[in-house]
Amino acid sequence: MDETLGTALRRWRDRLSPVDVGRAPRPGRRAVGLRREELAELAGLSVDYVVRLEQGRATSPSAQVVASLARALQLQPVERDYAYRLAGLLPPQDGTVSTHVPAGVQRMLARLGEFPVGVFSADWTLLSWTPAWAALLGDPSARTPAERNLVRAVFAAGPAGLAAWPVLQEGDTLNPALVADLRTALVGHPRDRQLIDLVEELRSTSAEFNRLWDEGAVGPHVSARKTVMHPEVGEVTCDCDVLTIPGSDIRLVVYTVAAGSADAEKLEFLRVTNGVPTDGSSPSGPGLLSRP
Repeated sequence: MDETLGTALRRWRDRLSPVDVGRAPRPGRRAVGLRREELAELAGLSVDYVVRLEQGRATSPSAQVVASLARALQLQPVERDYAYRLAGLLPPQDGTVSTHVPAGVQRMLARLGEFPVGVFSADWTLLSWTPAWAALLGDPSARTPAERNLVRAVFAAGPAGLAAWPVLQEGDTLNPALVADLRTALVGHPRDRQLIDLVEELRSTSAEFNRLWDEGAVGPHVSARKTVMHPEVGEVTCDCDVLTIPGSDIRLVVYTVAAGSADAEKLEFLRVTNGVPTDGSSPSGPGLLSRP
């Protein structure tokens, strides 16, 4: 009998250890691999929908749903493409921006739960984030994927970008670097319609973006000092670093503070009051939503 998407999802769910997604092992746990409830949370879907998919009662999932499931299940690229085909969809084509987060990156994030870390695609759309990111900068889960684009947010709202409250940055390197990144992304993904539309939108709505684009802005990302004006603890000054994953378009934005500093105490307070574990945690569920 040919395999269905439902049977493949169950097989992939059963093989994935809860530890790989940042879940602490619990004594007496009987389930092999992930529970449906855990998969649903990681993929940003309802438990009922996951059940219907596995039982074959939901037969036409969208490309966005398949992408979210593939990321939550930490599928390899060939497995992700297989999932698309089982759903009757074409896998993502070359020349378009990938939203696939490699399994190794996801396992690393599951063990970096105490740090504010955001995962971005080549067009600077926020794909997922750790709970500490939401505690420091505000929870992005209520925003649509379009609203989670950092470039759009920066040129519309200023340096705060995707944060829910003001963020001050030393220097003026961010905007040229973001424009340069979009230019590079467009060269590497010339058939990505959403990327093309984003550039056209920003050229028509932001005089600064249009000027930087016409000037051929080049601005490599460097470490930056940022001060988050948090409504609960006041100013939190962090080092912000952008890390790129070799062989992938994925970028990690990591906020850190000096150990033993007043800023570290404030960040620890936010972790505790927001229930962020310090022994590793999975990336936020709603942050796993992706575009087709």
